[in-house]
Amino acid sequence: MRGLAIACATITFCLGSVLHAAETRETPWPVNPETPDILSMRERAALRDQWLKKRLDTVVPQIMREADADMWILIAREYNEDPVVRTMLPATWLNARRRTVLIFHDRGGEAGVERLAVSRYSIDARGDAETTALFPAAWNPEEEPDQWKRIADIVEERDPKKIIVNVDRVDALGDGMSASQSRGLRDALPAKYRKRIEETGFLATRWLETRIKEERERYPGLVRIARSIIAEAFSDRTITPGETTTQDVVWWMRQRVQDLGLATWFHPSVSIQRADGGPLKKESEVQAAARKADQTIRRGDFLHLDFGVTYLGLNTDTQHHAYVLKDGESDAPQGLKDGLAAANRVQDHLTAAFEAGLTSNEILKTAREAALADGLRPSIYSHQIGFHGHAAGSPIGWWDDQGYDHPNGTHPLYPHTTWAIELNATYSVPEWGGQDVVFKAEEDAYFDGATVAYMDGRQKTLTLIGAKGR
Repeated sequence: MRGLAIACATITFCLGSVLHAAETRETPWPVNPETPDILSMRERAALRDQWLKKRLDTVVPQIMREADADMWILIAREYNEDPVVRTMLPATWLNARRRTVLIFHDRGGEAGVERLAVSRYSIDARGDAETTALFPAAWNPEEEPDQWKRIADIVEERDPKKIIVNVDRVDALGDGMSASQSRGLRDALPAKYRKRIEETGFLATRWLETRIKEERERYPGLVRIARSIIAEAFSDRTITPGETTTQDVVWWMRQRVQDLGLATWFHPSVSIQRADGGPLKKESEVQAAARKADQTIRRGDFLHLDFGVTYLGLNTDTQHHAYVLKDGESDAPQGLKDGLAAANRVQDHLTAAFEAGLTSNEILKTAREAALADGLRPSIYSHQIGFHGHAAGSPIGWWDDQGYDHPNGTHPLYPHTTWAIELNATYSVPEWGGQDVVFKAEEDAYFDGATVAYMDGRQKTLTLIGAKGR
């Protein structure tokens, strides 16, 4: 497997020490957490630019040597950016400018990786006290009007043996170079360098999926922000049984995110399963139920919420269940509590299957077979989380495809990656006449190579709504 036999360094890893099933570590799940303080836009920009400089200095050399690549060329145009380029721009650059060309050249050893912007403008992080050059400008249009010619000159001067470009038939986030820019690059290069181009999303994926220490340390706070919004959404402060609708809750969440100065990367959903709703036997039916027209929340309803926030360039993705108490009840039916416990057991089987170097298809097979042997009815469809909500790296299963040979499931698992542990378990609830209920779980976690750690705990007890006013 590409890039798996590499030396240990600041953020690299030695597979010889981590090729075993992962342990799982979790902090207590927060009940009714308060929203943490949120940085101002100016503070966010400074922090993100610090992270970007460190990522360029450390992650890029690591992954280029994993890929045995001498040069990495990224080409983007304003408002049509390669998704990788967007994550390499400083906070004050909201978009690429004109045609923005980034070139990385690995000079080897301590000389390190040279960074160039073959663009009219250098790409700098402009802080309050100083300006940090991230990509020095390597093109003067007054001296050489042809940008493509300047790119070709830079390539010839450095004579790389292997040139990576972000073109990939499988990985969307690794397929950022448009057809016109790919043709422009090839037309500009001499024939011998055209032959040295390798089209692959490998570097794109490794850049996007790798979390540095500073990002990892901040990530639990992002998850706590999302949890605090969920806690208020699924509470008596927001929901009045018989009056509040599912869309009332959804739009309350959207407004709350806006008021906090944050963003969502997808529209939240709130759905209902109830005792008179009949069995839900297929995941497609659950998906359809989540998209039903607005429904009034009633006592005895089993609620599900799917929600994520975007902050500091990173994303969260969390799902949560709550039960609306009936008159005279002080707790949820035992069958609903047992169903949530079943979903927790599927989570345990999945995180136990994490092993650096295995592909997502292999992890899915191990986890599903263990869950089935445990008498569970699992569906696993986990994915990476980070710069994107459905982030770079192989998904571990799909809700509509639980096969073990998916073409998107071939990327190996690396340490220093963050995951949305997303799945469900179907469970027959005795108190509902044996009706099948789908228990959907999704929690954000960090994999360090040996341990899967939930970044802010995971839901093990149902949230109860409706005690007020009974």
